[in-house]
Amino acid sequence: MNFEIQFFGHKNIRSNHQKTIEITKDTHLTPSGDCIIGVNATYGCADLPVSLKEKLKDSNSKVKFSIKVAEHEFNLEGMGNEKLILTHTNDIVIRKSQFVCPRTLAVKCNKSSDLIPREMISLLQDPRTKGTFTIMID
Repeated sequence: MNFEIQFFGHKNIRSNHQKTIEITKDTHLTPSGDCIIGVNATYGCADLPVSLKEKLKDSNSKVKFSIKVAEHEFNLEGMGNEKLILTHTNDIVIRKSQFVCPRTLAVKCNKSSDLIPREMISLLQDPRTKGTFTIMID
């Protein structure tokens, strides 16, 4: 199963958090949101299809993610978890840790926002830049 979420850049994107990556449906972003890589996303956790949520709530599920911006692509992997809540209406957060809250989409991820290539982040600092966040799970 593949599921795509579209998002846009914002002038305050920093992407220097060492434990998480976040996209949000919110349109505003302060510089303190240092894990956020995109705003105006088409989906939050609550909006995801039930079939995808069921797979994410399996602790044995391996989840792959692809973030595409222009010709750039950043890939990472994480795990599902039976404790996932997936009810946040605006945000999606993937985490290196095992912390779970309504915004958490996956845990035990192998990369975080500080590892996203700076060329991608420079592009995402333009509000006109469009990105795609793809969730891939068997």
